Amino acid sequence: MKLTNLKTLTLASLLAASLPASMGVIAVSPAFAASALAALDTDKDGTVDLAEAKAAAGALFDKLDADHDGTLDHKELHGHISAKNWAVADPDNDKTISKDEYLAYVGTLFKRADPDNDGTLDAEELKSPAGRALSRLLVK
Repeated sequence: MKLTNLKTLTLASLLAASLPASMGVIAVSPAFAASALAALDTDKDGTVDLAEAKAAAGALFDKLDADHDGTLDHKELHGHISAKNWAVADPDNDKTISKDEYLAYVGTLFKRADPDNDGTLDAEELKSPAGRALSRLLVK
């Protein structure tokens, strides 16, 4: 990851952390979609593929796992997964999300955000409702 991408990701993370999760202002802005794309697009092809999305999701999962037990509960997730979508992300209904479940849920949202089924997401697709939901799982 280049230093400029690290700066972009850090700035986006700081901005996201400074606002309440319920506001959702960052996730809907075109600037956020563009900065998320820049931070996630490690091969610099102008899109995010599933491998890039899962790499970012895995890193975020590790950061959110405050107690290092390999799972995330509602408190650790800080609103990254809505209550409405919790059942999809937690198929075993144990009230926690394992890393495998988190990555599987990323895959589900990635497919929803990729209406043209080309296996990549561009800035426009990241601005869609499904793209915004996915972004919440990839960028803090």
